[in-house]
Amino acid sequence: MTQTVVITGASAGIGRATARAFAARGADLVLLARGEAGLAAAAREVEAAGGRALTVPTDVADHRQVEAAADAATRHFGRLDVWVNVAFTSVFAPFTEIGAEEYERVTQVAYLGFVNGTRAALSRMLPHDHGTVVQVGSALGDRSIPLQSAYCGAKHAINGFTSSVRTELLHQGSKVHLTIAQMPAVNTPQFSWVLSRLSRRPQPVPPIYQPEVAARAVLHAADHPRRKQHYVGASTVATIWADKLAPALLDRYLARTGYDSQQTDQPEDPDRPHNLWYPRDATGHDDRGAHGAFDAQSHSRSPQQWAAGHPVLTSALAASAGAAAVLAARRGLSR
Repeated sequence: MTQTVVITGASAGIGRATARAFAARGADLVLLARGEAGLAAAAREVEAAGGRALTVPTDVADHRQVEAAADAATRHFGRLDVWVNVAFTSVFAPFTEIGAEEYERVTQVAYLGFVNGTRAALSRMLPHDHGTVVQVGSALGDRSIPLQSAYCGAKHAINGFTSSVRTELLHQGSKVHLTIAQMPAVNTPQFSWVLSRLSRRPQPVPPIYQPEVAARAVLHAADHPRRKQHYVGASTVATIWADKLAPALLDRYLARTGYDSQQTDQPEDPDRPHNLWYPRDATGHDDRGAHGAFDAQSHSRSPQQWAAGHPVLTSALAASAGAAAVLAARRGLSR
C-alpha cells in the first residue's frame, strides 16, 4: 500500500532530501514549509522521483495552519502513515545579543512547531491505531554548544517532550509510534539564511554530512519506530556519549573552541537577509535546494548507518567514539 508522508520544512535541507527519498519508494508526499518557491521545486523533484506531491504553504509556529495542512493531507490522500517534523529557524549569536522576540520566534518554530506537528499527526493516527511520527533532532539536543542557545534549547525540549508522549503511547498499548533521529552537522542552506550576529560567516562544526545521509536516517527511523532514537553520524555518537562521560570537561573545551569552529574565515555581512520572520525561498526568490555551501567538505556516508540494526556494533561504536571525544577534548585543553 502506498504510504502518505507529511514533511515539515520540506522546501530545503533535510526536509527536501527526505521528500526525495520517500518519493523514490513511491510514497505520496505532503510538503509543508513557508517558502512557496522551494515547495514548488520540491514537488517537481518528488514527481520526478516517482511520487505524488501536495504542497501546503505552512508556518508550523501557527497550530491553526498545521491543523489545516493535516486536513488537506487527509482530504487529498485519505490517510496519514508518517509525519516527519523538520522545520526550524535559528539565530547565531551569544545569548545576550538575541532579542526576546527573536528568541521567542525560534522557540515557536523549532520547538512548538514540532509540538504542533505531533499533535496534528496523533489526532489523525490514533483513531486508526496506525502511524509513525519521526522527530528530526540533533546531537545538540543532548550536548549544547555556544552561540546556539535558542536552537539547543529547542532541541533539548523536543527530546523531553517526545519521551513524555512516547511513554503515554506505550502505556496505552498504541500501535502509533514516536521516534527521534538525532542528526550531526549537515550541509544545508541554513548557514547562509539564518539570522547571524557573528563577525564571520557561520558554518557547521565538522565533520559535516550531506542531507542525503540525514534523509536515509529518517527513512530508517520511520521503518524502525519502536527504537526510542537513532544516532546519525559518528560525530553524533561521540558528542552524546562524551557528554555522558565528561560533561564538565566538554564545557571547558567548547568554551575554548566553540566560537571559532562555528565560523569561517570570511567576514559576515551584517545586512544579509535572513529567514527568521520571512522565508528566503518565497515566491519570486531563488529556490535553495537541499544542499548548502559546504559540499566540498561534506561526507555522503556515515559509519553509524552501517552499524544500524546491530546493537552490539552500535554500542561498541558509541563507547569508542565517546571515549575518543573525551581524549580529544583533554588534549585540546592541555595545549
